[in-house]
Amino acid sequence: MDYYKILGVDKSASSQEIKKAYRKVAMKYHPDRNKDDKAAEEKFKEANEAYAVLSDAEKKQQYDTYGSADFSQRFSQEDIFKGSDIGSILREFGINMGGGGGFRQAGGGSPFDSFFSQGGGGGDCGGSCGGGGFQQQPAKGQDMSLELWLTLEEVASGTERTISLAHMQDKVSVKIPAGIEAGKKLRVSGKGAQSQQGGQPGDLLLKINIQDHALFERDGAQLTYKADIPFSQAAMGGKVTVPTIDGKELNVKTPAGMQSGGKLRLKGKGLPSGPKGPNGDLYVKMQVAIPKELTESQQELIEKLQTEGL
Repeated sequence: MDYYKILGVDKSASSQEIKKAYRKVAMKYHPDRNKDDKAAEEKFKEANEAYAVLSDAEKKQQYDTYGSADFSQRFSQEDIFKGSDIGSILREFGINMGGGGGFRQAGGGSPFDSFFSQGGGGGDCGGSCGGGGFQQQPAKGQDMSLELWLTLEEVASGTERTISLAHMQDKVSVKIPAGIEAGKKLRVSGKGAQSQQGGQPGDLLLKINIQDHALFERDGAQLTYKADIPFSQAAMGGKVTVPTIDGKELNVKTPAGMQSGGKLRLKGKGLPSGPKGPNGDLYVKMQVAIPKELTESQQELIEKLQTEGL
């Protein structure tokens, strides 16, 4: 679903321009102006959803970053409309809402309970909303959760997983966007539990876990690799071989006087900061290796260094 196209605005539109465009579309397709018109009803719903996302800076950023398909997996309808001011805007149209002048809610529920049944809303409109709304839909089935473990390599490139769903005797393929972080949830619509009232099935929520990596530590899009170097290289400089998350190796020059714990930055060699975002950096943290045992010649050299104050 292209939210910008639905409202007729471009990505650079200001919040006021987005609100103005929504008012225009909502007025055009409002159900009280389009009695028994299913196409208009659907466009009205789409306009509400588009505005709920584009009017919220955080949701808009997520939509712009991940695109429509991935966004719909990450956010449920409940998430999308949470905190939206659509209700207050639509109440401004009261003069055109069939005499009632508003979204009257028996039981005090949200005005969106009648548009988008989530199986948990308590409100209804007594058969209509403002004289021309939608009938309450049967409650959807419960959402179900699964944990999905990924390797850091899969995070770097993005991947696709096929998951067997025992409760549905089915399999579903899920695209995992590059750069995803642990704790994030992917939503697969309609793959949860069946509704007991004949409504839509619930959704499947995939909680992302990331396996520890043998070589790299992750911090967002940044990676850190610990490299052991001898004292002579730390003092005089040299080169160290550094692996990267894509399986390649780089020969990195270390400057003279490198301190233990010092870092070198390899720009753009970290993880993606989202499917369309730039890569983070790879930091090489130097650790001066201290030998546990010395040969006789090494012992003599160390003693000479000691006399020189090194």
